[in-house]
Amino acid sequence: MTSARVLALPDKPLALLGLALLLVGLVAISSASIEYADWNYQDPWFHTQRHLIYLLLALTGATLVYRMPTGFWLDTGWVWLFLALALLILVLIPGVGREVNGSQRWLPLGPFTLQPSEFAKLAIVVYLAGYMVRREHEVRHEWQGFLKPMAVLFAATLLLMIEPDFGATVIVAGTAFGMLFLAGVKLGHFLIVLLGALGAMLVLVVSEPYRVQRLTAYTDPWADPYNTGFQLTQSLIAFGRGEWLGVGLGNSVQKLFYLPEAHTDFVFAIWAEEMGFIGALLVIALYVGLIGRIFWVGRRALDRRNAFGAYVCYGVALIFSGQAFINMGVSSGLLPTKGLTLPFVSYGGTSLIVCCAMLALVLRIECDTRLKRKRR
Repeated sequence: MTSARVLALPDKPLALLGLALLLVGLVAISSASIEYADWNYQDPWFHTQRHLIYLLLALTGATLVYRMPTGFWLDTGWVWLFLALALLILVLIPGVGREVNGSQRWLPLGPFTLQPSEFAKLAIVVYLAGYMVRREHEVRHEWQGFLKPMAVLFAATLLLMIEPDFGATVIVAGTAFGMLFLAGVKLGHFLIVLLGALGAMLVLVVSEPYRVQRLTAYTDPWADPYNTGFQLTQSLIAFGRGEWLGVGLGNSVQKLFYLPEAHTDFVFAIWAEEMGFIGALLVIALYVGLIGRIFWVGRRALDRRNAFGAYVCYGVALIFSGQAFINMGVSSGLLPTKGLTLPFVSYGGTSLIVCCAMLALVLRIECDTRLKRKRR
């Protein structure tokens, strides 16, 4: 185990990619929220100031995570899982969790709120990575080793669906299955459980009229542009107005109360309107570079026989890639409308703090791998 006192500088490409996305998020949120904040809070910089506070907290938390040795997370994975499940239960208690738009996903903490589903993503990645290291033979060769983490996953996704938070459920389940697949579970075991999970997801979709409505509206949003297809049509208008080079930073029309959630779930559409196709392509390239680098760090960790570090990297990469793909896909009409933040970019304190913590954990894994190689 590498001592927390013996630290090299973090991996430059990975750190710079993360920093670039944080700066894009700050600029995008500042531009997208000015009119909304001025109208609702009589302060055009309300959301920008809060985002700067979140950013400071996120970078402070990331520094603390980076200073913790990888072995600490391996030994305490079950603690974080227990805490995550406790928070997911706590948010469902009437009078404790805050309900917004029919979903009870937030815990009020004075002027700020905590979203347990974001914390649960990190906790499940850390726990599963540790479990797969400790039970490697069971995971790869026996039903028992595969079904145990499935029971934990079922508990977490059940709590998420009660909120309800279908988007977080998809990300958590997809990440868990991806990590288990990369850990080398038997293909037959994997396919049977995966098909069962997909069947359950389908049942969940058709069991709620609003989810079916979102699915049908996504296939042809222009059929009902002032009701079920309103948000998507306004987002597509933003993309169309952006053309190649955009209308210019701060000049978006769609953020003037046409596009709901302009500074949160649909911030990418406003960015594309103001910065154009080239600006949108730049953000996509940053995500591709970030996720590719994380997978590379994971591969190097596995080569140095740090399976725990490798599985954590794979889980983080799957979360970032899944959320980025879904968020961009939703705002561009590629996927049905679903509320998921764009990592490092969308407005939201818990999401930003957790994303920075995950990236810091990957940076620490890379640092430990590099130092271990030098000692050899």
